[in-house]
This record gives sequence, C-alpha cells and structure tokens, in this order.
Amino acid sequence: MEYTKKYNELKSVFNPDTEEITIPGSKIKIYNVCFRSDTSTNNFSNINDTLISENISFSYPVFVPENKESKKAILLLHGLNERSWVKYLVWAFYLAQETGSYVILFPISYHINRSPVSWKDPRAMMPVMQSRKKIFSQTDMSSFANVALSNRLTEDPMRFFSSGCQTAGDIIELVRSIRKGEHQLIPSECTLNIFAYSIGAFLSEIILMGNPENLFSESKLFIFCGGSVFSNMKGTSKLIMDSLAFDRVYNFYMNEFEKTIKGKSPLIDFLRSSKIGMAFRSMIDGSRFRSFRENILKNLKGQIHSITLVKDTVIPAEGVLATLCNWNKEMQNVAEIWDFPYQYSHENPFPIFNSPLSMEVDHCFERVFSSARTFLI
Repeated sequence: MEYTKKYNELKSVFNPDTEEITIPGSKIKIYNVCFRSDTSTNNFSNINDTLISENISFSYPVFVPENKESKKAILLLHGLNERSWVKYLVWAFYLAQETGSYVILFPISYHINRSPVSWKDPRAMMPVMQSRKKIFSQTDMSSFANVALSNRLTEDPMRFFSSGCQTAGDIIELVRSIRKGEHQLIPSECTLNIFAYSIGAFLSEIILMGNPENLFSESKLFIFCGGSVFSNMKGTSKLIMDSLAFDRVYNFYMNEFEKTIKGKSPLIDFLRSSKIGMAFRSMIDGSRFRSFRENILKNLKGQIHSITLVKDTVIPAEGVLATLCNWNKEMQNVAEIWDFPYQYSHENPFPIFNSPLSMEVDHCFERVFSSARTFLI
C-alpha cells in the first residue's frame, strides 16, 4: 500500500459527523456508530469531569470490510492526548483490507471526540498555555497541543486511572453488545483481536490480563510502540504532556497511589478485589506485584506481540523488553526492536514527506502492518 497517498485520500473523505463514508476506489466503507457510556466512575472521578457531555455520548468509526459476512473484528486503540482520528485512518484501512476484519476505532475517554472541541483549538488553548507558563515558569515542553491534558493531570493525577477505567468499562460493554448480537454492524460470533498503540497498549494489556467475563480469552493483541509498565514510560512531549504534568503523575503513581488505596471505598474494593484492578496495579512498576503480572503474561504467550522502535523516547524499547521478555527465556520472541531509515518519533512513526523519503515511510508502514496482519489474521 502507498501509505502517504492513502493517508491524504482518507484524510480528505473522513468526516466524524457523517454516518456512512464511501472510500473512493474501495469497497470498504466507514460507519460512525453512536455510543453512550454508562460506565460509572462517580465514586473516584473528579466531579467536574462528569459534566463533560462529549465524554458520555459520542460516536466511533467502524471500517466495514468488503465481505460483510466476515467473522473477524479488530479493536484499534490509540495513544495519549490524541484529538483526531486522522493519524489512524490508514492503519484501520490496511487492517480491514488485508485481514478482512471489521476494524473498530474506539476513543479513550476525554480523547478524540470524547473531549470538548476547545481542547484542540490553538486559539482557545494559547492563552491557557501562556497562563500556565507564567504560573509554572520552570515547566518544559508546554504547548497549546498538550496544555489541556497537562492542566487536568497536574490538578488531579487520578484522572489517568479513572479515564482508563471508564474506557475499559465501555469496551467491555461494547464487546458484550457484540456477543449478544446487538451491534448494528458486527456479527455476534466474530473473533475479536486488538491492535494497540502507545497508551492504548497499556490499557489493552490490563484488559487482557484481567479478562473480565472471559470476553478476551481468545483475543490476540498486537502492540506498536508500547507494552512497558508505567514506570518505564517518559511522557514529556509537546504532543502529550509537559514536564510538570508528567512529574506529578509519575510521582503520584510511584510514591502515593498504593498509600491512597488503604481502607474502604468502592475504588479500593475495585483495585484490590478485581483481577483487572490488580492488573492495573501490577503494570505501574516492574517490581510491583511482579509474580502476579509475569504469571499472567506467561499464560498469554502467543496472544501478545510487540514491535517497538529504537528511537522511541516516550516508551523506550528497553522498558518494553523488561516488561514482556527479559524475565523468561520462553518470552524472548514476544517483542521486537525495529528502526526506520528516516527521522521519526514515538508520536509520529510514519511522517508525511513531500519528497522521495515518502517511499521509505511507505515501506516501513507496510513492514509493520504486514507483521500485524500475519499475527492477527
């Protein structure tokens, strides 16, 4: 596939407000499906967050393959602080075309179209960024693109958990609806695999480890640019969060989180008694509930594969290997480290070039996604 060409084509036709989208020259179609989140996190969410209506009622794109009788589906999960699906359209198209699967692009709570439009508006965010810089003058990597998330996580680092918890609950409800035959597009008997990138991989690992209601017992998870425990991530970036926000979140989960979940509350009960809660706790640091995490991951061998990149500074390759591979010889093939012959980053592994370099990007995209196709098919 010519990635660069297809990127521009899909960007030009995609509209999140259109129910059905035709892709020129292809029999694959995109449908934007409505969803209402009934996952309650009121017991441990910031009260202001419950007022964000976009996070409750939203739509998500489904790429429908040429063969409508397909019994395969792939859930595609994105990275942290994403505000648009544009980056992922070619990813979904390729997976739909090459695996014959329905591909579901499901937004993490308070991301993409589950957040106010103002959060991605440079005109609205520039004054907010300037105000933050005045108050916190020593902060690095502050930008209009990351200031909304940076402010939110600085104010309340528990939002990192509650956002993921709500998303996990929504995904569980989505899969339930498919299994009950209630989804308007996806057959009830389909296999469900996952393609996850960045923080979406962190969430996916926790979901597979917790395996609520045995909904994911047969699911395969292909990870790109992710897979490590939280402590090995370095989230400071102009496209993700600034240094103050990352330091606040990192210190909270490394030094305060376990102390806050003593006693009795709905949150504490969830984190201590549910397998998915324990999976989250075990994915914070390599030494935390290590045997719990590694025993489950060993049982998932064959269901998880990760490709990470040499120049990824947000989720470095060494941390992915330490989480998935290095503790057991039998796990060595679970993760691979690759490199690309052009300037890339974690946030933008497949940049758009108006030069011969675009052919290199096309080739590297094909290399990654053909590996995903082989694993997920």
